[in-house]
Amino acid sequence: MTAEFLGLANVAVAPRAGRGVVRSGGVLLDHAWFRHQAARWRDALTARGERRWALHFEEVADFAPALYGAWHAGKEVYLCADVLPETLDRLARDVEGFAGDIPGRGDALALHRDPGDSGAAAGAEPWTALDPRQTRLVLYTSGSTGEPAAISKTLSQLDCEVRALEQAFGDRVAGTVVHGTVSHQHIYGLLFRVLWPLAAGRPVAPRGFYHEELVAALDGPAVLVSSPAHLKRMPEGIDWKHARDCLRMVFSSGGALPAEAAANATRLLGQVPVEVYGSSETGGIAWHRSDGAVDAPWMALPDVRWRVREGLLEVASPHLPDAGWHATADRVEAAGDGFRLLGRADRIVKVEERRVSLTGLERALAACPEVAEARVILLQGARAELGAVVVPSAEGVRRLREEGRGALLRALGRHLATRQDAATRPRRWRFVDALPANPQGKSPEAMLYALFRPMRPAAVWRVREVERASLELELDLELAVFDGHFPQLPILPGVAQLDWAVRFGREAFALPSDILRVDALKFQRVARPGERIRLDLDWHPVRRTLGFRYQSGLGPHSSGRVLFGEVGT
Repeated sequence: MTAEFLGLANVAVAPRAGRGVVRSGGVLLDHAWFRHQAARWRDALTARGERRWALHFEEVADFAPALYGAWHAGKEVYLCADVLPETLDRLARDVEGFAGDIPGRGDALALHRDPGDSGAAAGAEPWTALDPRQTRLVLYTSGSTGEPAAISKTLSQLDCEVRALEQAFGDRVAGTVVHGTVSHQHIYGLLFRVLWPLAAGRPVAPRGFYHEELVAALDGPAVLVSSPAHLKRMPEGIDWKHARDCLRMVFSSGGALPAEAAANATRLLGQVPVEVYGSSETGGIAWHRSDGAVDAPWMALPDVRWRVREGLLEVASPHLPDAGWHATADRVEAAGDGFRLLGRADRIVKVEERRVSLTGLERALAACPEVAEARVILLQGARAELGAVVVPSAEGVRRLREEGRGALLRALGRHLATRQDAATRPRRWRFVDALPANPQGKSPEAMLYALFRPMRPAAVWRVREVERASLELELDLELAVFDGHFPQLPILPGVAQLDWAVRFGREAFALPSDILRVDALKFQRVARPGERIRLDLDWHPVRRTLGFRYQSGLGPHSSGRVLFGEVGT
């Protein structure tokens, strides 16, 4: 462990880690500024009687001092994974107050940054040591069925995990700036982009959403904290040589990194990605390096013990709330000093009274030359049936374009027929450009289920640039938005068109969270099931305006402009 490493608990005694955060403009936060901001949050929250507070901030530079200020005010901190209305409604049942960048919550406490703050008058009240076992942070798992579960972490647990990361990787990332694509509002991003860098005194750059802006932001030795979702979508045509010159390590977590994506990332970035395995419940467990050719065993992080019981992995570590053994649902086999993951043991379902391994079915599909990735889920309806979400390989894409969907389905059926009988093969299929993923790169089953009764169609992106995007949408009658509009003559509701424009806009651009108003809204022609429409999006960051236009071979359907508020207002 490096001599200057402070440890999270020591940092939290009196916020000393301000030197480790970068403002959105790229300027290091100095020690006095960080203390000043933390003291402002401490004083503001101390004046409030509510104990349980939910925090959400777009930028690490705003989040970090608010977190420390809340802890020093004796508050229990809850992390908002996102600011969707349903998330906030669910969270409102657990917390007493909201703070930060939270649109739609007029009662959210906000302290606007003052760039001129010198910190000279910071911290009139003395900083006292936090109780590592009483200081808590609550976060939520994504949940395999979409219903989040609250997980409480003590400062002691977080401190142990930060120390393990520094012991395992500190020497390799010394002297780097931490860049990342993942949100700090989840455990992986929280540890790798906030707590560990602050404790080690490493600068953290603002989150990057696009590959080109990430590469452009690199200026000297750097580490990239990413996810499989991001590493699977690395385009050619970017100055990857600059990235190779700067990057010292690349981390990936949140899900398995496919071998093809690992090999491509290694080639473009010049670093073999280090995958980190764990969960919100267990904390970090192990790590390994895979370049797509050699799949190294998983090696336990420092102070993590593991064993195999009846084929399942069990772990014990200071990252857990107690000293006992924690049983996971992951099947493993020992491999030298480490282990290999063999899939989830709890993914056995019954279809027509027959047991089916969803993991085994996914592996069978992945072995098909037309398939790059596949996920299989059990769909409950009049009868249980399997649904497959498939990302076609280059061969699969060619077959789709030249021979059609039916030909691809027949090819997959022939492939599975040698392994599965007809009753245990998928009956419903969705072909997508990429598996749906949350900000941490995971594909919760709730997102997969939505593809079979979606509120919006899958997008075929034709243009995806920094300020311009264009995509095509197939209006399938199965879309839930057609319910009630209208039984005899279904049409696409105008509210759905506006919602899609904003949601697809958030996928294409880094839009602010708060919508102020909609201007110049025009509906010129109805859109009906069976039509293929094009959505053109234009983002004007200076004016904070998103323009959208729907059109098809029949002509224009609708258009408008959405005006967003400034971040932090």
